[in-house]
Amino acid sequence: MRTENQIQSKINELTLQRRSLESRLAPLSADDPQRAALDAQLTRLEDMMMMLEWVLNAPTGKYHA
Repeated sequence: MRTENQIQSKINELTLQRRSLESRLAPLSADDPQRAALDAQLTRLEDMMMMLEWVLNAPTGKYHA
């Protein structure tokens, strides 16, 4: 199991990757063929970040026990 610091470090790394992808997407037009691939990468990054954030802030309570 990963520690909280390791998970937060990975989230920070993915945030930097997301910013890089967003800066690469900005100048591309909507019909640029590279845009679809970069959008897919961005979606995967955001999904990974969301899962890691869920691990850090896992739901608690009677229902989730």
